[in-house]
Amino acid sequence: MKPIKHVLALAIAASLLAACGAPSDAPPPPPPAPDTVTGAEPGAAEPLGTVPAETAPAAPETPQTGTATATSDEPGHPFFATTQVTAFDSPWAMTFLPDGRLLVTEMSGQLHLLDPDSGAQGSISGTPEVAHAGQGGLADIALHPGHADNGVIYLSFAEPGENGLAGGAVARARLVLDDNGGGALEDLEVIWRQVPLSDDDGHYGLRLLFGDDGMLWISSSDRRQFDPAQDMASNLGKIVRLNDDGSVPGDNPFADQNGVAAQVWSLGHRNILGMDFDAEGRLWAHEMGPKDGDELNLIVRGENYGYPLVSNGEHYDGTPIPDHDTRPEFAAPAVTWTPVISPAGFIIYDGDLFPHWQGSGFIGGLSSMALIRVEFDGEQAREAERFDMGQRIREVEQGPDGSIWLLEDGTRQGNGRLYRLTPLEG
Repeated sequence: MKPIKHVLALAIAASLLAACGAPSDAPPPPPPAPDTVTGAEPGAAEPLGTVPAETAPAAPETPQTGTATATSDEPGHPFFATTQVTAFDSPWAMTFLPDGRLLVTEMSGQLHLLDPDSGAQGSISGTPEVAHAGQGGLADIALHPGHADNGVIYLSFAEPGENGLAGGAVARARLVLDDNGGGALEDLEVIWRQVPLSDDDGHYGLRLLFGDDGMLWISSSDRRQFDPAQDMASNLGKIVRLNDDGSVPGDNPFADQNGVAAQVWSLGHRNILGMDFDAEGRLWAHEMGPKDGDELNLIVRGENYGYPLVSNGEHYDGTPIPDHDTRPEFAAPAVTWTPVISPAGFIIYDGDLFPHWQGSGFIGGLSSMALIRVEFDGEQAREAERFDMGQRIREVEQGPDGSIWLLEDGTRQGNGRLYRLTPLEG
């Protein structure tokens, strides 16, 4: 694939740590009352759900194409209404249950059950102990493909170890709901762990995804340790593929190497916070680059994506990293972003509520405070639109009715609000 490098006209004044989404110690303000936004949100520079017009001057040789300039009359690119549903303290992920209720994880270790129709909210007990520091805590949540029959869910989290160390882990448990809007996790069992543990509190990754084949996919980021992404004695900096019980499928590309190498589907990754399959069964994943060079990659069995040996960014201290095109033996990204978008959360939309967006990818932006729409053409991809949300977007999910749901980050003075996006009427 030929990489497409976007030079964004929007100047993102984020610090280096902001690009990684490191949290602040400041407590979030009280949640505001629910509101439906079709114009400007109080305190926001642009209306939510609109695409701001490009105002920065174009560079003389490289067109500045990163910020979309669509209007409401442009076919296939309708605006949307943004309804605030509720707010949480430090939300990280969400998933819908078959009955339409929503499970939401909090980094502190809480698991909430929300009825979007009534607004009723309950708690799920029995969550694992988490190492809640920096970017660590309770992370993603996914339903077993047979959840409607077996009630099994999966949680990823930062698991505390000895001597101040911690590592990512994935557990499965049976969700038992009660009649009071809450429930409990039973028979919780850890089925996977990152190797090795680290005293760093960042770059866990820990996105969870089930494919149509029933396999469990886990993003295991590099824990800011760089070299393990190329070390097959470690499962850091890798995408991992497992059976639903945590065992290793015999057709994994490195299964014959045994140990943690057998878990690995692809390697050379930095910090993956979003994965999804397209309609053709291709796996796509975005990852945060270092200083510049965020990526969207088509994930191919056994491929090496090069980090930290190549990147279209550079290290935080200014040390250069060779670009992808200098090492063609490594898989190159389909899209790179400089300045960064700080991607978090990802869906490839297949709903009916926004028919013109079927097959599009939607990526939440932390430092970019945006929702980024990506168009795919086979194995190629490009940024098609950028919606200025005025908030750091942590998570993106598709609702049962085809609406798009967003979680605002609860760190760095974020309010942790939950939004539902629907087409504007008329």
